[in-house]
Amino acid sequence: MTARVLLIEDEPNISEAIRFILSRDGCDVTALADGTGALDAVRAAMPDLVILDLMLPGLSGLEILIQLRADPTTQSLPVMMLTAKGQGRDREAAERAGASHFMTKPFSNDDMRAAVRALTQG
Repeated sequence: MTARVLLIEDEPNISEAIRFILSRDGCDVTALADGTGALDAVRAAMPDLVILDLMLPGLSGLEILIQLRADPTTQSLPVMMLTAKGQGRDREAAERAGASHFMTKPFSNDDMRAAVRALTQG
């Protein structure tokens, strides 16, 4: 089965790299560049996994995650938080909000593939 991944990342180079890595691994990846339409996109697509940057224009990744967890239709959806800010308080905030996994940038291709496989085949 092909995993459907919704990637919400505002940096085009990172977005394209993740799309390339995951597409080669058999995932169907849709990307958004800001948080404004993210909640509607998640509800419309109902992906197997959301990869969510912490800092986004519009709604932040943390705000999006909190709203996803508050909605019964998306509360159990796997969400990987992705951030260049690897500070402990960012990780703690994401974990408190219900992140399934937390990954800092830069990341290795193998780590990204392994995390996506674990979250979509769980």
